[in-house]
Amino acid sequence: MRLIFKENKQRGLLKEEKDARKLTWKELSNYLCLDKGRLISYFYEECALPKDIFNKLNLRNKYRKFILREEEDNWGQIKGGKVSKGNTKEIKLPKNSRRLAEFYGIMLGDGNLTKIKGHKRGTYSIRIVGDSRNDKKYLTRYVKPMIKELFDITPRVGKFKDSNAVFIEAVSKKLVEFLEQKEFKPGDKIRNVVGIPSWIKKNPRFLKSCLRGLYDTDGSFYRLANQNSHQINFSNRNSRLLNEVRDSLILLGIFPSNITKGKEINITKKSELRKFIKLIGFSNPKHLNKIDAERIAPSSSGQILSA
Repeated sequence: MRLIFKENKQRGLLKEEKDARKLTWKELSNYLCLDKGRLISYFYEECALPKDIFNKLNLRNKYRKFILREEEDNWGQIKGGKVSKGNTKEIKLPKNSRRLAEFYGIMLGDGNLTKIKGHKRGTYSIRIVGDSRNDKKYLTRYVKPMIKELFDITPRVGKFKDSNAVFIEAVSKKLVEFLEQKEFKPGDKIRNVVGIPSWIKKNPRFLKSCLRGLYDTDGSFYRLANQNSHQINFSNRNSRLLNEVRDSLILLGIFPSNITKGKEINITKKSELRKFIKLIGFSNPKHLNKIDAERIAPSSSGQILSA
């Protein structure tokens, strides 16, 4: 069931909940077992809030009085007016490639695919959300040109008010249908248990590229506190994806930790760190800059942004 709130009350609930818990949007999305892009859509009232998500919130009793009604899940998951056919403009449909596999990994990490009837705008779209302080360069100078190259679509860039989230978005029915054919399900990736598709798994080159996209978005690199050692971390609440990422690393000869806290995989041994950087690498400057600063490996082992 989905809850229909008075205008701006769903937004107020999520903002107050986030502030009361002193969490970032990413941390709150992890707690609610949602991907961050979906949570941001709820915050901006583009989507009606599911009842089970509402019931996880500490402030639910305070905001219960603002609920106008409940609707079935298939009711305008994006709130609004008449049904739209979406943008049916023809696009380029790329063949399977390392570039497409990397894009797929980015989508698995910070992307979201929307295919919902009952709204006059944005019914068929993809959106990739990042932190405007750390990910803007990556999204605008790397991911945006990648989408243009792959699909001949130019995404728009936007920033959410009252948050540090920046996004790129492409509206296209053909693009959504293409990604569905590639096994990417619309809606929340964690609930839908979206994982790495077979066309990527069976090709080691594609698998490396997909993992790069995943680690660029849901990964992190840092020095361990009070130690002369470092760690590459991957964090996600999708249990299927966590297991597939770990199995894929091992298949490629990189040996990470077991899954910890139900959401994390770590690479800590220096030999495994160097193998990861050499075989998979990063495209996101926020990771490349840290690796360069720590002198773990030359930046040429990663994927460098063009000027």
